[in-house]
Amino acid sequence: MVNVTYDASGSMIYYAPGSDEGAVFSPGDEAWILTCTALVMIMCPGVGYLYSGLLRRKNALSMLYLSMAVYCVITFQWFFWQVAGYSLAFSETATNGYIGNLDHFGMMNVDAAPSIGSTKIPALTYAVYQSMFAAITGILAIGGSAERGRLAPQLLFIFLWTTLVYDPVACWTWNSNGWGFKFGALDFAGGGPVHMTSGTCALVMGIYLGKRRGYGTAKLAYRPHSVSHVVLGTVFLWFGWFGFNGGSALAANVRAAMASFVTNLAAAAGGLTWLLLDYYYSRKWSAVSLCSGIITGLIGITPAAGYVAAPASLAIGVVAAVAANFATKLKHIFHFDDALDVFSTHGVGGFVGALLTGLFADSRVTSFDGFTEISGGWINKYYRQLGIQLANAVAIVAYTAVMSLILLVIVDYIPGCSLRCSEEAEILGIDEDQCGEVSYDFVQLTRDVDAPNEHHEWLNAEKNGGHSSAGGSEHTKEKEAAAAPRESAMPVGENAV
Repeated sequence: MVNVTYDASGSMIYYAPGSDEGAVFSPGDEAWILTCTALVMIMCPGVGYLYSGLLRRKNALSMLYLSMAVYCVITFQWFFWQVAGYSLAFSETATNGYIGNLDHFGMMNVDAAPSIGSTKIPALTYAVYQSMFAAITGILAIGGSAERGRLAPQLLFIFLWTTLVYDPVACWTWNSNGWGFKFGALDFAGGGPVHMTSGTCALVMGIYLGKRRGYGTAKLAYRPHSVSHVVLGTVFLWFGWFGFNGGSALAANVRAAMASFVTNLAAAAGGLTWLLLDYYYSRKWSAVSLCSGIITGLIGITPAAGYVAAPASLAIGVVAAVAANFATKLKHIFHFDDALDVFSTHGVGGFVGALLTGLFADSRVTSFDGFTEISGGWINKYYRQLGIQLANAVAIVAYTAVMSLILLVIVDYIPGCSLRCSEEAEILGIDEDQCGEVSYDFVQLTRDVDAPNEHHEWLNAEKNGGHSSAGGSEHTKEKEAAAAPRESAMPVGENAV
């Protein structure tokens, strides 16, 4: 039985077995972290809405589906399965600096004892809070398969990826026994474990799966099918990011307040910066551009939130937005298909944020929680910090790229788990082919009106078990050209998140 009692102020006191000295937990701290857990959870469908809105109508449901399915898979991985995600990332008895152990397999002994993240909250509270970070990382990463990935194999891949990529990186970054933590790398809320890993994975996945059908032609030069979904997803993410960064103080204190303040400021700065950059080229006040910049500002401030003051957060929001905006052009230079620009926003934004943390980390801000001490960054004349940040960021990107490729190859060669969908499925749409459902009932009607002969060919091919000739016929090309203007205009990649 867990030995827990309460004092006159309502604070919980936990006594370890055989110890007379108790650990005191403030109900305010616990309430704050549990609230932040819910805030981060709402970010998961937020990513789904964001990704869904940026795609074509016939693939919109697949990203909403994946946002919830991946959340379920990683929740299962984190708590119950034999690899015990929480134990692999945050076991306090881990000694190798790279990954934890199975001491907490099946959540054994994860109860009211002080957590490894902070003695201010119990281990159980910390475990459920951190599970949300693992879940949203997997959801972000899966954006690399947009419009061409089969759904079930992706769930198997993300289970393995969370175990062998996210858990080790989280361990070495946030576990006090991790090599990155001991090395002195600063990452307040996940610039490395969340954003660099997901962005790098999405890039590798996009290259491995290959380009979408019609890449480089007018067929894929389309506007996001629902800017309303993009805005809604951005609102969910911005709202939840207060729990993402503010909660990473792991207590309700002044440092949490500062982290929340600079998070909001960097998001605003990033949004306005991206908006103005795109206005310079298009002379349009694009809502998608604004949303892209807001999210990039949030990404950039994530590793720095608990370390920097307000003026620095402005600089981080602006620089991250500029860097990510120009990084969206890389896919045109190097000819890869990052449909949702996950790499340019999360990968590049997280990398830039990590480096700027080395410049702007302020020991004064860090001490706002009353007990954390660091040497600071360049602002405190601790010039070594930038090199530490760079080394840690490069290690995360390199490790993630190699392991992601290995796991993609392994899953792809498992019988029945081919990651890339067929050409017919791409033409029909991932929603109808994989889900058997569509986001809007007029998707099928519009397709039938646009290309009735193509649709009959697909149906006949399915019945006969063969391949349709729709992809190569002159009739198909004419129909595609006729349909393209209905969805053509702004390339999604130029403003995607």
